[in-house]
Amino acid sequence: MGGLAKGLAIIEAFATHGVLSVSDAARNSNITRAAARRCLITLTELGYVEQSGREFRPTPRLRRLGGASTKRDRIARLAEPLLQRARDELAESVSLAVLDDDRPLFIARAEAEHILSTGVRVGAHLPAYCSATGRVLLGQFGETEIAQRIGRKPFPARTPHTITKLAPLLTEIQAARKRGYAISDQELELGMRALAVPVTGDNEIVAAISVSAASARVRTADLRQHFLPVLRSCAKALSEAIGVRI
Repeated sequence: MGGLAKGLAIIEAFATHGVLSVSDAARNSNITRAAARRCLITLTELGYVEQSGREFRPTPRLRRLGGASTKRDRIARLAEPLLQRARDELAESVSLAVLDDDRPLFIARAEAEHILSTGVRVGAHLPAYCSATGRVLLGQFGETEIAQRIGRKPFPARTPHTITKLAPLLTEIQAARKRGYAISDQELELGMRALAVPVTGDNEIVAAISVSAASARVRTADLRQHFLPVLRSCAKALSEAIGVRI
């Protein structure tokens, strides 16, 4: 954890100074030159920093990291009251996720009284291939890029209903993109159904709003007829709140 703290201190120094030498990094981070050099070399190897002579400067990857975090925090704050309203209307938990390292990352959630063991919580990831949220978020890409992002090998079967091969999965993602929503019917976990819709703008999907419910309590037809209009209304309101036209 000490190494992580030193690395984060150097990243904060880049936010202020832009370009750093080893001496600059050590001085601004209050660490030794040797520790600063090790951190800068590691950040360079990971692609977050580039070296030119004695100077180090942040790459677009590091700048995107800071911008993405700020944007996610803002979207999460704006989403909270909307998710709560949807939860109250549906009496089920409603979540917001973004794509992070090719997997859905949950950044906001309104919990209902019903507790499902899906592993959905703020800060958690789900596999993209068998979750409704993942399929919605992957829908912004073409087939070639989707295959590159999730791989071409068979996917682990989470349940007997999980799609485990690329071709039918691509077909399902395409269908979800055309109809504007995705449903995972007991593919991630037996006894659980999920519905997700995109938050879209400027020809890209910026997030996905989803609801999960026990299959014994909610039919697939209920997801389409009753839950879908509520999630679409929530997604539209969130897009407008963050200044994205849909």
